[in-house]
Amino acid sequence: MRIDIITVVPDLLKSPFEASILKRSIEKKLVEIHIHNLRDYTTLSYKQIDDYQYGGGAGMVMMVEPIDKCISKLKGERDYDEVIYLTPDGEVLNQAMANTLSLKGNLIMLCGHYKGVDQRVRELFITREISIGDYVLSGGELAAAVLCDSIIRLIPGVLGNETSALTDAFQDDLLSPPIYTRPSTYKGLEVPKILLSGHQRKVDEWRDEKALERTKELRPDLLKED
Repeated sequence: MRIDIITVVPDLLKSPFEASILKRSIEKKLVEIHIHNLRDYTTLSYKQIDDYQYGGGAGMVMMVEPIDKCISKLKGERDYDEVIYLTPDGEVLNQAMANTLSLKGNLIMLCGHYKGVDQRVRELFITREISIGDYVLSGGELAAAVLCDSIIRLIPGVLGNETSALTDAFQDDLLSPPIYTRPSTYKGLEVPKILLSGHQRKVDEWRDEKALERTKELRPDLLKED
């Protein structure tokens, strides 16, 4: 997979890809991350990529021309499956969406900034708009990092245990069951005996039961109605 991220503040995106799972996935050549500074695509003085909005109002708007130049250059070099705009009013990221995107080959992610992008960017280039939650950030960079993490960890070979990602919360629209490790007793609290039994079928049944219980209690909205 190749992911190209277009941003006004590239320094914000360096550290997420320099540690842990994302770093290892890059080193193993399972994914390529390319960060593009939008200011490199403007011909205006002081590397300007934003301007006042027509009609007045507070907040600057990212101009269409530099974004056009960057996206057009990238698309002239290879085909892309999606051009994603990270924006608070996009569809909210969920596990099913991450699963789908993890099967793609090449992605472009455009990080919003200031008041957002000229509407014509969305009409001309964007194929999908994604939000990581119903709140506003200073820019789309952190959202892009979150989206990348949710996608990349699903690529075969990225995680040490191939089944790990398949048993994560939300994969089957359920929260994860309680999990434990050593010691078996701590401050009077004991690990459920079923988990120490060695009977895998019963352990799996217990986990399914607890996952359903937790979901009903904490996130009943996830349960599909018949």
